[in-house]
Amino acid sequence: MHALTGYVDRWSVKPGGAIRFMVSSAGGRDFTLRFVRHICADPNPAGPGYAEIPMPSALDRVHPGKEQPAYLGSFGHVASLPVDVQGGVSLSATIWPTTPGKGRQGLVALRLDGFTFALGIGPGGGTMAEVTGPDGARVRTEVPRRLLERRWYDVKATLDLDGAVTVTQVPHAPLGDAGEARAPAMRPPGGAPEIFLAALPREGTAPAGGHFNGKLQRPTIHRPAPSNATLAAWDFSIGIATQLATDTGPHAAHARLINLPTRAMTGSNWTGAVHDWKTAPDQYGAIHFHDDDQGPLGWTESACLTVPPDWPSGFYAAHIKNDAGEDYIPFIVRPREPKADVVLLVPTFSYQVYGCFVRPGRGVEIADRAAAWDALPETPDMNPQFGLSCYNLHSDGSGVSLVTRLRPMLDTRPRQISLMDPAEGGSGTGRWVADNYIDQFLSTTGMAHDVITDHDLHDEGIAALASYRVVIAAQHPEYHSERMMQVFEDFLGQGGRLMYLGGNGFYWRAEPSQDQPDTLEVRRAEGGIRVWETMPGESYHAFGGYGGLWRRIGRSSHKLLGISFSSQGRHLGFPYHFVDGINDPRVAFMTTGLDTRAGTIFGDAGYMGGGAAGFELDSVNPKYGTPPHALVVAKGIVIHPDYGWVNEDMLIQRHPLPQQDWSCADMTFFETAAGGVVFSVGSMTYAGSLMIDGGASPLGQLTANVVRRFADPVPFELPAALTQ
Repeated sequence: MHALTGYVDRWSVKPGGAIRFMVSSAGGRDFTLRFVRHICADPNPAGPGYAEIPMPSALDRVHPGKEQPAYLGSFGHVASLPVDVQGGVSLSATIWPTTPGKGRQGLVALRLDGFTFALGIGPGGGTMAEVTGPDGARVRTEVPRRLLERRWYDVKATLDLDGAVTVTQVPHAPLGDAGEARAPAMRPPGGAPEIFLAALPREGTAPAGGHFNGKLQRPTIHRPAPSNATLAAWDFSIGIATQLATDTGPHAAHARLINLPTRAMTGSNWTGAVHDWKTAPDQYGAIHFHDDDQGPLGWTESACLTVPPDWPSGFYAAHIKNDAGEDYIPFIVRPREPKADVVLLVPTFSYQVYGCFVRPGRGVEIADRAAAWDALPETPDMNPQFGLSCYNLHSDGSGVSLVTRLRPMLDTRPRQISLMDPAEGGSGTGRWVADNYIDQFLSTTGMAHDVITDHDLHDEGIAALASYRVVIAAQHPEYHSERMMQVFEDFLGQGGRLMYLGGNGFYWRAEPSQDQPDTLEVRRAEGGIRVWETMPGESYHAFGGYGGLWRRIGRSSHKLLGISFSSQGRHLGFPYHFVDGINDPRVAFMTTGLDTRAGTIFGDAGYMGGGAAGFELDSVNPKYGTPPHALVVAKGIVIHPDYGWVNEDMLIQRHPLPQQDWSCADMTFFETAAGGVVFSVGSMTYAGSLMIDGGASPLGQLTANVVRRFADPVPFELPAALTQ
């Protein structure tokens, strides 16, 4: 585990507001704490120049350290079920196991005064009943037929009055893997037991062990035959949007769900006739648990900062350090009241969805460069205890759809290398560092601006933008909620001006939980460049509506931005060249101080891949909603063997458009009916070229020209041809 790391309780805070820092220090070592504002967060010595400003506070001192754990694996927990099980007890469930050969896994278990009785999967892959006494003596009996992966079973374990234990498994589709086993055991003591669902009772310091991989449905505790009286029965079709499993039994012993298992999962009775769980919740009575799920860590507070009133809006971090390690914990200071006409919107939804992206071998790959650059060396693959991102697969091969921000995201840090940039002098930046380029560029070129986050936008709606004339969407704003998409539409509908300085933006839907707002959910339905796909019937979010691409949901970014994601390749950057649209009088303001003859090259240098057009590219397409009056003023065409089309564009094996019309970044401009305007660049490496020549390159000049005109209150007008 990282020797010294932490997280914050929110992405942004206003001056005068409080923000809490949760820190874990290995061995309980003390650590120093100070705060900095980042002018440039790129550690590359050949980059724009790493620069941080110390921001003194009352917390600048040595703080006592505390080692705080992170335990993987989701499960359900009931602290006490008020029944006496001395008279015998049966545990039953319907299951869909995904890794039956992975070892002991709990399904339904009770624990009382050191005695445990569990229904689970045994070491041999069959259903087991296991009894453990307070002295550690254990009796296990296991069905000798191994469970098959991704098949439904009814399973049951009974501890009877004589102290004998019986276990059965019955497949829903008879495949020869039914079975029964029986063995003598011991009787339970009296009292109210603690209950575990999808895990075995804890051993040692972990809250649970033996985590189940797969779907669990209808876990039930009842008396043995002939009574069969129900003691507890959890119905997972109730409260699907929550982290509470409802007990419909006589004691209402509702289970708390730990570490974000996945709900709105099809059950054994799903017919295929419905696909939205809200129309038939009874067919979605299963929860998919994973042994590598991770939820809010629940660490105790190490420090709480009340932000001084004179701290300007910008990119900040808590710098923690001791003799074992160091970390920068990032956060945004937003203004108490808007102070500028321009606001930079930091895509924290995308940060959270990507956060903890485990890329095997990344830590080793960057180690030498990180040491040479004095960059942070820790990566998610070196710290798997903090969980996964929505770009990873669980250990059972299912996709990760739920992520919390209440954990260290070691790949979302300042002074960090995200990847080994193949370009000479390339920084290999992403997320926080890449977006900080935009903040640095605006400050360097004298553009007064505030900084806010996606989470602010979702929480506050259009009110978050009400005082701003210009919104700048940053380097990779890929994920948005439905509410956020509506805010952008409303902002433009009220005459707002939108600049999109990135690529692969406004692509996927992500929805936060209402009862746990620190959690985001992503369902990867239909098409799209994706690591995994949702299974049939499971494309609707537990937290909201239909998942997947905004294009599939009827809100393609072509309509909002003029362009949308169309090509992806290696982290390489290429130049733009001007096309005839740049000489249209409607965009004359862009050309000040520039040679804009058609074909003129610009953006041919950068700290991300070596050029301004690269990695992930967006292009126009009237078929999906690019406005008819949109002007393409420049193109970054990338004809390279590593660059391919997006899946959703393909109906047959050939792309319907020439390669230069889809493997390109289309720099696009159009006006709105309300006097507003949109400017989009369509490239993920564009931000890395802004600070070339200190922001004075042709690309920097063009971008500055756009910001200045967009900040000018003079309204834009639609082309005459559209108003006649």
